[in-house]
Amino acid sequence: MTVTMFPQNIPVEIQSEIDNGEFSKAQYLIKQYLESDTLSATEKNEIFFESERLERIRKDFTKSREQVKDEFEKMLPGILLSDGNIQTWFIRGADAKVPDYSLFELEKYEKEKSLEMRIIDGRRRYFKNAVPNLFRINKKLKKQKEEILGPSVDRLVDFKKAIVPMIIAESEAKKKKLVYEEIFKIVYTLTVKPNTIPAGEIVKCWLPYPKENHQRQQRLKLISTSEEKYILAPDSVLQRTIYMEKKVEKDSATKFTIEFEFTAFAEYNDIFSKGIIPPVDAKLSEYVKERPPHIVFTDEIKTLSQKIIGDETNQLEKVKKIFTWIHDNIPWASALEYSTIPNISAYCLENLHGDCGIKTLLFMALCRYNGIPAKWQSGWMLHPVEVNLHDWCEIYVEPFGWVPVDQSFGLINSENAKEKYFYIGNTDPYHLIINDDYSQPLFPVKIFPRSETVDFQRGEVEWNGGNLYFDKWNYDLDVSYSKGKTYEK
Repeated sequence: MTVTMFPQNIPVEIQSEIDNGEFSKAQYLIKQYLESDTLSATEKNEIFFESERLERIRKDFTKSREQVKDEFEKMLPGILLSDGNIQTWFIRGADAKVPDYSLFELEKYEKEKSLEMRIIDGRRRYFKNAVPNLFRINKKLKKQKEEILGPSVDRLVDFKKAIVPMIIAESEAKKKKLVYEEIFKIVYTLTVKPNTIPAGEIVKCWLPYPKENHQRQQRLKLISTSEEKYILAPDSVLQRTIYMEKKVEKDSATKFTIEFEFTAFAEYNDIFSKGIIPPVDAKLSEYVKERPPHIVFTDEIKTLSQKIIGDETNQLEKVKKIFTWIHDNIPWASALEYSTIPNISAYCLENLHGDCGIKTLLFMALCRYNGIPAKWQSGWMLHPVEVNLHDWCEIYVEPFGWVPVDQSFGLINSENAKEKYFYIGNTDPYHLIINDDYSQPLFPVKIFPRSETVDFQRGEVEWNGGNLYFDKWNYDLDVSYSKGKTYEK
């Protein structure tokens, strides 16, 4: 059973109001439908979630035009001056490198999807990270910002470029696929804010917990839990959890903490020299199929595939072409909550930007359409220079089996092909695996709709009165490394 929350048959009058941006009217109609006796329990649950989804969109799209204007001006302090028009700003200054022409036209960037906006109840509302994303997505603005403020420093890019040659060299010297060993100790805490629910009520909490059936993730040990009683999901659960409960105290935060350690390895397979993608058999057929709502072979996917693949017949070369096209054409950008996106791979293709999971699902859709087995994997990235939520996937290559592909990490800037395409078929030791699939049931079963209906990395929380969404709690991951350094997210 998958956790798919998008109803297939929303009543026409409700869908019409949603399409017109009339969220309040749609929610009023949904309330009326929920009071009807003509709907089944399943239909009621789906329509209820549609109302919840609209509320989540409101939480993502919080900025007004005036706020976007002010935030944009602060992106380039001392150089941008408003000309009094909400839609247009000009660069002015003594620096000869700075041109004097129209830079920022809101409607233009809205139409080209680089400034995310929704009409909600008759008002323009912008994605909370719309302005930072604009300078990531729009190549012209990104270049101009760098000319004014200097190029941005990406410590993760430098870190990857440094460790990838070392991983390859160690693997080839030792003739081993698992190398570059690291030992991690993790302390993960989820904190429900004070007075979120009434004192005396029980909070139910699902925390992320590592998978154990992967050779590059070994010697997992649970050190401690904040609650004496807990339920650890079997490793066979595809989105693995550790579950705890706690009674709420008045005016106090409710905390859940786990501590564990494990050993991880880099994995180097060199698939382009030694591998092939086999013909799909019965055991692999599931991984080349469509999987609505997020992997669908739309006309747009088919057209893009033809553009990328052309006449190529070698399956591994197809993988390389898909990976490279997404790297070159889909910049990273802060993402909407996945539970609000009806079809993530289609969203990525329509908007031409996305975070790690959004880019990964586009990669998977294109692979599957071309008969290349692909499946989801995700958890955390634990790199010493950056610790964060992270998504990637795996493809099936003989004789190796399932091998990792990190579309978001992309190409390494190197003339050496093995280094350049490292994150196709190989990985570093800093990918903590929590999930072997997306949109899967939690263990024990969660009663109310999840905050995250696709991924599972932050945790999930509910009580007898309903789900607790992300704005009701915080999370924190501290990681210590075998080298003795400690970093915080």
